Amino acid sequence: MPVITLTTLINAPIEKVFDLARSIDLHQESMAHTGEKAVAGRLSGLIEENETVTWEARHFFRKRRLSSRIVSMQIPTYFRDEMIEGDFSSIEHDHFFREVTGGTEMKDVFRYEAPYGIFGKLASRLFLTAYLKKLIRERNGIIKTQAESHQ
Repeated sequence: MPVITLTTLINAPIEKVFDLARSIDLHQESMAHTGEKAVAGRLSGLIEENETVTWEARHFFRKRRLSSRIVSMQIPTYFRDEMIEGDFSSIEHDHFFREVTGGTEMKDVFRYEAPYGIFGKLASRLFLTAYLKKLIRERNGIIKTQAESHQ
C-alpha cells in the first residue's frame, strides 16, 4: 500500500489551520482545476466526525466520484477520513496538527490501494503516487495561503 507523507509549516494558529483543513468550501476551491465539487453528504461548511461527503471531479479524462467518512476526530490535533466508495480499493487519510514556534505543523499521511491488482500497482509506481502527492501539496498550499492571509 503506497504511503504519501507531507508536512506543511503554516504561520497561523492551530485551530484556524484545523478548520481550514476540514472545510468543504476550501477543498472545492483548492481542487477547482479538476472541477471537484461536493455532491452528496456534507455540501459546505466544516465536516465533523461521522459525517460523509461525496466528491465528483474529473481525473484522467473521466468524471469520477469518491465518498469518504470522517471516522475519527480530536479537535484541533487530528482527524481521519476513509473512502467508503470510489475507484480505489481503499484510501485512508490521517491529518495531524501540532503547535510549533511561529504557528502550526500540518502533516498528512495518505495511504491508498489502487484497484486492478498488478496493473494498479504498476500505475501507482509509474504515475498515480506522484499525481496524488501533487494534489495534496496543491491543497496544502491553498490552506497555507488562506490561513496566513489574516482574513
